[in-house]
Amino acid sequence: MISHSRGPDRTVRRHDLVVVCPLAWRAQIEAREDVANDPLVASWIDRQWPLVGRRSFVGEGEGVALGLPLPPVAGKRRLSFLMQHADIVSVTRPPPLSWAGQAAPAGWCPTLERICDLASRYGFDARVFGSLAWHALTGLDYLTDRSDLDFLFHVSGDLDLLRLHSALAKIEADAPMRLDGELVREDGGAANWREFGCGARDVLVKSIDGVGLLPQSQFILGSSPS
Repeated sequence: MISHSRGPDRTVRRHDLVVVCPLAWRAQIEAREDVANDPLVASWIDRQWPLVGRRSFVGEGEGVALGLPLPPVAGKRRLSFLMQHADIVSVTRPPPLSWAGQAAPAGWCPTLERICDLASRYGFDARVFGSLAWHALTGLDYLTDRSDLDFLFHVSGDLDLLRLHSALAKIEADAPMRLDGELVREDGGAANWREFGCGARDVLVKSIDGVGLLPQSQFILGSSPS
């Protein structure tokens, strides 16, 4: 597993990796007919593989909302779980792009290097989620010919969003995959990088608590959607 672990009292954000107690996991699996007989799901935590933070559903109840995206060979199902805070063993940020990139197809490497260089120039913390992250974390075949590169840039300060959009667009033009990245503020609010090049006044900001529109000029300042 990767480092950068935080204590279980840390607030879980979207894309965070969460390891839960094996006993609580087994109890949850045994109570669900849809996964009770699935050996991969049953052994997930025993293999020390994490779940992922997600937004809770309306009326879902109290607890920590987590997901488990299965690989294509297992039907590419997106399973949802609600665990209690006492069940959380550790909370970890998504893996660094430089680390996960070691598991990427050879054809992806030039694009990953360009994105890492861009992040370094801007002083971003670059991380990855989605298919590449799960492939690197588990060794299972998550990547296909149609997989996107899902990355996260943790941003702050005085940022020229249009200039950043232009730089990413140039990288994508030469890339063998679609770039589906998010810019993430210190409070966890995130917007897709494409939002800043389409000419729209507002951007769609996502967080663990919900989704809302926010003027582009206010996104980097940390304002919340109305």
